[in-house]
Amino acid sequence: MKITRKDKSPTQVSLVISADQHDLTPIKNHVLGHFADKIKVPGFRVGTAPAALVEKQVDQRALADEFIEHALNQLYTKTVDQEKLRTASKPQVSVKKFVPFTDLEFEVEVEVIGPIKLPDYKKITLAKKSVEITASEISGVIKSLQQRMAERKEVERSAKTGDELIIDFAGKDKSGKPVAGAEGKDYPLLLGSSAFIPGFEDKLIGAKSDDKKQFTINFPDDYGVAGLRGQPVSFTVEVKKISEVIQPKVDDTFAAKAGPVKTVAELKADIKKQLKAEKQNTVDRQYENELVKKIVDKSDVDVPPGLVDEQIAQAEENEKRDLLARGETWQKHLKAEGITEDQHRRRQRPDAEFRVKASLVLSEVAEQEDVTITPEELEIRIQILKGQYQDPQMQAELDKPENQRGLAGQLMTEKTVAKLVGFASK
Repeated sequence: MKITRKDKSPTQVSLVISADQHDLTPIKNHVLGHFADKIKVPGFRVGTAPAALVEKQVDQRALADEFIEHALNQLYTKTVDQEKLRTASKPQVSVKKFVPFTDLEFEVEVEVIGPIKLPDYKKITLAKKSVEITASEISGVIKSLQQRMAERKEVERSAKTGDELIIDFAGKDKSGKPVAGAEGKDYPLLLGSSAFIPGFEDKLIGAKSDDKKQFTINFPDDYGVAGLRGQPVSFTVEVKKISEVIQPKVDDTFAAKAGPVKTVAELKADIKKQLKAEKQNTVDRQYENELVKKIVDKSDVDVPPGLVDEQIAQAEENEKRDLLARGETWQKHLKAEGITEDQHRRRQRPDAEFRVKASLVLSEVAEQEDVTITPEELEIRIQILKGQYQDPQMQAELDKPENQRGLAGQLMTEKTVAKLVGFASK
């Protein structure tokens, strides 16, 4: 086999692969073995006839088609191994010459992962941050518990701040079309909670049961959906019920009902412990992301465009699923954002490029540090997830090989990042 390689760019390789009869005969005999089990040759049991006799009996076009398929796969795989290529895309193959079954030449264009130059990551340091929990944070949780455990007493009077209203509401834009996400049925709204956009709750102060209110509010300039920023939305609201919210007194009886404690002091200590664990987890994730970014920024990596395109496509599919779950279509979402599909993809590219680069850098670190995942580690993670998700369909998903490969990759990333954290925090 002869290989002519041309590096068209750091991430694009062209290969011309030529094979002669010496290379092709074993492939031909292998393919004939497939036909031997289907063709009856006089004087021989099915599957026992010599290859030369089988060849005379088979359809020559069918034989050539299957032979080329096998030859391309085997010779390409051998070439990848021989050239030590780390492919990043499906190969584009074109057959240049084929003389059955003695001469085959084909050209392959494929994206590859080029050399990755890492910094001296063992010397990159980053100070860890400790977390503190304030008294106001603890008070905030207690207030939330009071609200959750409060008694709701229906009243026949005008609504005031602190009351809970059960409402139906719907919002329409200036053209009269419904605004996605701006509608609800039997929604419990606590007046004064600032749960809705500024101004909405104020319009319901003084309302009574069975009142229907209509009003227009401009969405904030920093609203999450770009297409609605600063835009007027007309709301129709029906007040179905008004309840006075009677919050319990914060005492030992309240504490015993709120959690596995006996006193207010124990409740506050338990809240502080949980808040600290949650806050520390958030800080740790931020630390890891900052450390990985620091290493990635100092690494020299040529990112294959095909891998970036795959990342963008995957992120787009996830976004579409989330929108569908909220009852919003992809086209409506793009319109609300005021962008085209192409603009949306271009906007995603920088983040996608970084994710691909980070993945390649972490893979290189894992290889240099000999990070591995044992079957036992993977099985433990699968069983933990099965314990969290009791749904039979989700359990079946966890048994699929492709999802287990994904979990193994996630474990590999976690172990690699943990090793980098160990270096950085010494």
